[in-house]
Amino acid sequence: MLAVLRNRSYRHLFAAQVVALVGTGLATVALGLLAYDIAGPDAGSVLGIALAIKMAAYVTIAPAVGALAGGLPRKALMLSADLTRAGVALLLPFVDQVWQVYVLVFVLQSASAAFTPAFQAVVPEVLPEERDYTRALSMSRLAYDLESLFSPALAAALLSVITYNGLFTGTALGFLASAALVVSAVLPPVRRVRAGGARARAAAGTRLFRTVPALRALLALDLAVAAASATVTVNTVVYVRGFLDLPTGAVPLALGAYGAGSMTVALVLPRLLDRVPDRTVMVRGAALLAVVFAALGAVTGAGGAGGGANNDWRWAALLALWAAFGAACAMVLTPTGRLIRRAAPAEARTAAFAAHFSLSHGCWLLTYPLAGLLGATAGLGWAVAALGSITLGAALAAVRLWPAPPPPPPPGLPAGHPHPARARGVRPGRRRHHGTLTDGARARS
Repeated sequence: MLAVLRNRSYRHLFAAQVVALVGTGLATVALGLLAYDIAGPDAGSVLGIALAIKMAAYVTIAPAVGALAGGLPRKALMLSADLTRAGVALLLPFVDQVWQVYVLVFVLQSASAAFTPAFQAVVPEVLPEERDYTRALSMSRLAYDLESLFSPALAAALLSVITYNGLFTGTALGFLASAALVVSAVLPPVRRVRAGGARARAAAGTRLFRTVPALRALLALDLAVAAASATVTVNTVVYVRGFLDLPTGAVPLALGAYGAGSMTVALVLPRLLDRVPDRTVMVRGAALLAVVFAALGAVTGAGGAGGGANNDWRWAALLALWAAFGAACAMVLTPTGRLIRRAAPAEARTAAFAAHFSLSHGCWLLTYPLAGLLGATAGLGWAVAALGSITLGAALAAVRLWPAPPPPPPPGLPAGHPHPARARGVRPGRRRHHGTLTDGARARS
């Protein structure tokens, strides 16, 4: 997998992604501490609104930027986004009003909504071979997982020697380093976009997700992943502290199990995708998510903390289920870029990635509050049942929207022969039943 780092341009882009992710992780920790300083006990509601603003920015800004940026130099676009994010990070320590937090978070996440689709669109041009691109997708998945594991630990270490305002400085330095790496990367020239205004280009990206069967199914798969990741992100602390009555230190262990499952699959998938179709891996990943929800429902229904060995098996089960959630999500998410790359012409690729960025985050905008509100008002069991039902329905919809390709014709048959279209597999040693042919079909065969 590391062989793709021999490509200098991709190596610099990947490094830019990693340092920007670390900066974002530090900002997340610092923002929580800033919210507490400003709002005190209401810090949770401030962060909840900030998270909603983040998702709203992703859903609304990404398609517009993707359309406007169709003919712009990608390097200039990513550089501008990084510089904007660095500027916002440097302003955050001077904030003393809640509304100022909301405004700066919107600007910060709008810049991220510009950077990410442009980055996603340029990587397949830097690595045109599908084998290399697949490995780059796995590297990106690993980068996200490692950031979720190590950024909180890095923030904790830094907070032992500096104040949380210093974390915002670290965030700004991360974005500035990302900008420098983007400048040093040699990118392919921008392809001239087809005629049409920005609105038409934005519609073209969305239209692909309405007309291409694999991309329609991808949105259903995104919904399944959003339901699972919302359960982990929102309710991990509820399971650990409330359901199992474990100490605070167990929360990062549970989140680490999710990341470990995702990283394990991300390491294995490149070789697997060389032999197995994307559809098989992604649909089975969604099916696994539904199975894990069923198991989580059984564990949740077993009751709360009982102490001793009775609690030990629930804790072990939760860690295993969180790892399975991470593995299944990675099975769905890692091949996503390959699908979009195949479906979108080169000149529409930025708009297509921007449309997917927006639509997929719309799924999170739905599942995040659903997981939190149901868990708080109706209980964890109902939250698991609702989100598990969404996952199962999304997995079934993906199978229906993205039919399996027909089997290859038997050797020796002429092209256009009606046999392959109606053929069904039989067990070895049995004769194949052809059915009754009409006169026209008999004449053609």
